[in-house]
Amino acid sequence: MSASPAVLMRLVASAFTVAEKAGAIVRKVLHSGELGIVEKTGANDLQTLADRLAQQSICASLSRSFPKITIIGEEDLPPEEIKEDLIESGHSEEILQKTCPAEYRDLKEEELVVWVDPLDGTKEYTEGLLDNVTVLIGIAYEGRAIAGVINQPFYNYQLGAGTSLGRTMWGMPGLGAFGFQLQEVPGDRRIVTTTRSHSNKQVTDCVDAMEPHEVMRVGGAGNKIIQLVEGKASAYVFASPGCKKWDTCAPEALLHAVGGKLTDMHGNAYCYNANVKHMNSAGVLATLRNHEYYVSRVPQSVLQALKSD
Repeated sequence: MSASPAVLMRLVASAFTVAEKAGAIVRKVLHSGELGIVEKTGANDLQTLADRLAQQSICASLSRSFPKITIIGEEDLPPEEIKEDLIESGHSEEILQKTCPAEYRDLKEEELVVWVDPLDGTKEYTEGLLDNVTVLIGIAYEGRAIAGVINQPFYNYQLGAGTSLGRTMWGMPGLGAFGFQLQEVPGDRRIVTTTRSHSNKQVTDCVDAMEPHEVMRVGGAGNKIIQLVEGKASAYVFASPGCKKWDTCAPEALLHAVGGKLTDMHGNAYCYNANVKHMNSAGVLATLRNHEYYVSRVPQSVLQALKSD
């Protein structure tokens, strides 16, 4: 009889189905028309009923199956009894069949930290820009993002009725990435993707310094990483605090799994331990290829303004 799957593979297999459940919740709330919007710190920092229910579902489902993991979610929710219909206890059999990279084979539950953004791109969600929306579940060990699951609840929504909505992709450095077709921007073009709703002069100056042929302004950190791995953008450049660890943990793992890189604007890696501060204070720079070029183009004024963690 073969050995039972490694804890990490079981966690990722569960996170896959849990992310799909959260995506279904996000769709259901939208279709109900009752979004339950509240402002957290202002008009660009919103929370909806979908954020709240999706986080409850993700955190309760994973902690029931893996009681010793540390889970850190974006939403600060009061403790309450979670309804059973929010619990997802299934797992992806396909993921369990894969071989865990040797370096992760003996990891224990209590060594793993899970970073959860139940609805990345909330502002866009409330405005109907549904392809910007993702559910992010990132898994970290010793401060490194080692696995990530990204669900796009409204993938294909522009195709209209009769279309199967949503998709889930995942990645693990040392194993690979699944659920999408890896593509690159043609080598001679620099297409920069950046923030849609959190821009300022520093952000735009830094984008300009990259000498892009084209600039895309879209919502959601998860969405921007998907643009990188599907050949729609060459770099994600955000020279400002604002992104948090739950925005970047899952996307970073997916990007690393296909040879990409995510750092701060200085080119330094972020740390995903349970006790780190949540803000990515020194901005986010992510690329599929040629990371050093983009780091080298960051203006000195930006580096001075954004102190590395």
